[in-house]
Amino acid sequence: MKITYEFVTGEVSEVEVDERLGGMLLDLNRQQDNNDQKETRRHCSLNGMDYEGELFASAEDTEGEVVHREDMARLYSAMGALSPTQRELVEKVYFEERKITDIAAEEGVDKSAVSHRLERIHKKLKKILS
Repeated sequence: MKITYEFVTGEVSEVEVDERLGGMLLDLNRQQDNNDQKETRRHCSLNGMDYEGELFASAEDTEGEVVHREDMARLYSAMGALSPTQRELVEKVYFEERKITDIAAEEGVDKSAVSHRLERIHKKLKKILS
């Protein structure tokens, strides 16, 4: 079996190899081509983003993203003023997305007690954030 190599300089070289080694080389080349294709499919080159001389980062609302991050930072700092039990309740309800009825059953209290605790937390956070 002959394996052909083409160098960057344009020089072409052919090498005679046995069938087993040639099959392994062809298989490795095919795997490399597949990996290269996977990589280019998942990523966008910066050259593809250049339009009429202006480079743009994305079509998303970057200003809105910055404002959202700032708001989240303010919220997390405000949560520092809450007691540990209040923070735990906020995490259960808003981050773990657990139902108030499930939390009440777990703590052995009425649903309205948990709702009232959440209302007090909302008022406290609103006061801190305004």
